[in-house]
Order: sequence, then C-alpha cells, then structure tokens
Amino acid sequence: MTWQNWAGTASADPVRRAWPRSTEEIASAVMSAAKDGLTVRALGSGHSFTPAAATSGVALDLSTWSGIIGADLESGLVTVRSGTTIRDLNAALDALGLAMANLGDIDAQTVSGAISTGTHGTGARLGGLATQVAGLQVVLADGSAVECSATERPDLFNAARISIGALGVLSTVTLQCVPAFTLAADERPMPVEEVLDRFGEFTAGNDHFEFYWFPYGKNALVKRNNRTPPYPPPLPGWRRFLEYEVMENAAFGALCRTGRAMPATIKPLNRLAAATLSRRSYSAPSHEVFVTPRRVRFVESEYAVPRESLVDVLTQLGAGVARLVHPVMFPVEVRVAARDDVWLSTAYGRDSAYVAIHQYVGLPYREYFQLFESIVAAVGGRPHWGKMHTRDAAYLGRAYPRFADFLRVRNEVDPERRFANQYLTQVFGG
Repeated sequence: MTWQNWAGTASADPVRRAWPRSTEEIASAVMSAAKDGLTVRALGSGHSFTPAAATSGVALDLSTWSGIIGADLESGLVTVRSGTTIRDLNAALDALGLAMANLGDIDAQTVSGAISTGTHGTGARLGGLATQVAGLQVVLADGSAVECSATERPDLFNAARISIGALGVLSTVTLQCVPAFTLAADERPMPVEEVLDRFGEFTAGNDHFEFYWFPYGKNALVKRNNRTPPYPPPLPGWRRFLEYEVMENAAFGALCRTGRAMPATIKPLNRLAAATLSRRSYSAPSHEVFVTPRRVRFVESEYAVPRESLVDVLTQLGAGVARLVHPVMFPVEVRVAARDDVWLSTAYGRDSAYVAIHQYVGLPYREYFQLFESIVAAVGGRPHWGKMHTRDAAYLGRAYPRFADFLRVRNEVDPERRFANQYLTQVFGG
C-alpha cells in the first residue's frame, strides 16, 4: 500500500506495514524488521512536507496506539501514547481541566510526529512543543524500551525530544501541561509597514503574536492572543463558520484555483485577498483559538532566524518576490518563540522569529523557495525539520551548536541505522 503525505510532496511503498497496539508490539515490529534486514519508520498523520516518514522497509502506523495513559492533576504531568492526535489530546486535556501551554495551528498531527519535527506555536516567552515534554519512552534499535528525562539518560532525552525519528520509535510522551485557560483573540488587518515598525512592541506585549502577509498586498493580518481578562464574547457559530470555513477555506480555495488556472490573475487576486481581510475579536478555550482549519492544500518551507533579523529578511523577500517569474498565491506567515535548550530545536540558544512561505499546490514553487533559502541562509536560518528545504549535514552542523552531540547519541543507540531513510541521510549525513 503506497503511503503519501498530506501535501502530496512525498510518497513511499513500504515492504510491510504494522499497526502496533502496545509498546511490546512496537518493539516486536522493530526486532522483526532487524531480523529481515529492513529499516523502520513510524507513521503519524503525514503532515510533514518532507519525506521524513517515508520508508521502503517497515512502516509503523501508530494510529491504533493512542489515548492518555495517566494524568496527575496536581502537577499537570500527563502521559500519552505516541499515536494520539493533537485534536484528541486537546479534547482529553480539556475534560481534565488541563491544556497545553502553547500549540501550533494544526491539530491533525500525532503527538510524536509534532514533537519529533519541532512543531511550535508562537509566543516570545514560550517554546515549541518539545519544551513541554517532561519524559519519553523510546523503543530503540535493539528492541528495548527505555525511559528518559532531564534526570534519567539526559543526553538521550535532549536528543530525542526533536529527533525526526532517527533514534527510535517514541512509545509514550509525558507532557507538562497547565490549568485550562481562555484566550482573548484579536485579529485585524494592518498595513504591513506598521506591523514591521511595531514588531518588537507586538512580540513583547502579547502572549501570542503572529501575522500573515500577502506579498503583493498592502495589509497583513495581525493575530494577538492573550490570557488576561476582560475577555470579549465568544465568536457566534455563524460568524466562525463564515470567517474560517467560507472566507479562509472555501473562498480562498476558489481564488487559488482561479490563479492556478490563470496565472496572470495571481497578483491581483493576492491583492484582493489582502484587501478583504476582516477584523474579529472573541474569546474561547485556548486550543480553539490556537487551532485553525486548513482545507486548502499547499506546499511550505519555514526557517527560524534570529529575531533581530526578521525585518531585514522580510524586506529582502518582498523585493525578491516582485521579480519572480512565477507569482505567489499564498501568504507568508511570521511567528516567534523563546530560546530553548533542545539540541535540534530551531530555537536552540536564541530568541527566534519563524518565517513560513507557501505556494498553492500545483503552482510552481522552486524558484520562490530557492530565493527564500538564499536570504535566510545569510543570517544562519534553521529549517523546520518537517517542511521543505535543501539543507544538508554540512550546513546544519554549522547551524546547530549541539549537532555533533546528537550524532554521537545516534551512533550509540542506532549504529546500524535501523531507523534511517533518505531524508535522514540528507540532514545527518551517511
């Protein structure tokens, strides 16, 4: 059975597929693959744009290994099976009166896939999902299931929190959760020049801040989410449907299809999308504000850059986009994160800004993505592990101070490269 990711940018034909329902079954599948001389990759929800999960060996589909195992309401520590989707996790945590401190905007990912590729949300004082991990159980190449945390096998923990599955198969994840909270959301169009001028103010003055910029338009959509009352009333159901399903998905999807069919219309359609951005203020449980439905398919590249480089990067990107042969239909997304200590985190050791570029699926994107990579490389940009990029081990070894430490741990726990694939060879070397 051919496997394909959500965006259609990667596919593979594994020799066989397994659906483990326990840690023991994960270990058994790994040992069976080793006996047959096959590699192993875990499958999540396929939301990585890279071929991170692709394998010609054994594919472990973790969709049958899901749910919360245990929760300590006093400490907020929650242990969850690795195949649990973020959507199911959010619902289960909400029932317990708990929440994740920060999330990305897609909830279809599995917990293990989101952590392993460095998924993040936005917030100048907050880190990505990996910084919320308190412990892991990992099935290694020899079939052993080992526990790791900041105090137990700390080097394995530092490496495994973001590892792209190179060290083993995550079986369970213990998360440091927080009491459930409400977010006051404010979303409004604003001239992009003003957004860039006030970027430092917005990042420092809001719990969660991001913006979307249509490259040919004058306006950006600024999103500010805060935990401090007073809270505006919830968005009525009809308004939520109109804004997110009709405007951001159905109508925008129609614009994208028109642009793909008639490329000469892309620039005016892009400007139209920027000009029709609407304002909305509402409050809701945190996970409902963090998550946005994404039904229009696209390809994506994202890099973390030093936060102080953001304005210069966007200025160069805007100038370059104006000269592209093939115009860009999708907006650019900008988010922020605090520095952390996770070895392969894109925010390791530095306060970061994230620039994500997109193109509607089926439209030319390579020239655009090459332009983007050339700009962010000049400021030491680090590519998101689950999004499209061309960087190799030589580049990444310079970008990550603990890259050699990660490779050392990998050599210790998987010397025969049981969990290797072509993408891991690209980013970690042969």
